[in-house]
Amino acid sequence: MNTPDTAPETGGSAPQQTALHRWAFWVAAVAVVAADQATKTIIRTFMDRGDIWPSDDWPVRLKYVTNTGAAFGMLQDQTVFLTVMTFIGLAAIYVYYRYPPFQHWVATLAIGMMLGGAVGNLIDRILDGRVTDFIDFPRFPAFNVADSSITVGVAIIIIGYLFLEARKDTPAAADADG
Repeated sequence: MNTPDTAPETGGSAPQQTALHRWAFWVAAVAVVAADQATKTIIRTFMDRGDIWPSDDWPVRLKYVTNTGAAFGMLQDQTVFLTVMTFIGLAAIYVYYRYPPFQHWVATLAIGMMLGGAVGNLIDRILDGRVTDFIDFPRFPAFNVADSSITVGVAIIIIGYLFLEARKDTPAAADADG
């Protein structure tokens, strides 16, 4: 049975995306890029590199740092490699968008979040050769809105797949669909 959250499979080709799926995907992607770039612009405008606000004794703070590598400082000064890898990641996100791991608007929302995060950091890498990070928990590497969006998007995909797909196979779900 088709519900507003699902679309019929089309004989081996990509599932048809409902308007809700497309809307969730694009709104998430655009919102993440906008929030990521706006927050980075604010940080670069009002803080100097290395500045920390409010102070060292807060559990979370703003700390303006830049990163020429990937997560956790890996692959420093590998901008070309990381840019190429980002484009490969964008291709993978497109495949996930066309062939989502499960048919639910939550999946396309999460995939849109990952797209927005990848594009947000790609913009930094292309324009500045480094990514601006500013969300700082002491004893943990600083990160940004794009990093958070990618992480949350992946978590949503995993949790959604485990719970939404598993629920489809239960007798109660079959009765509800039937």
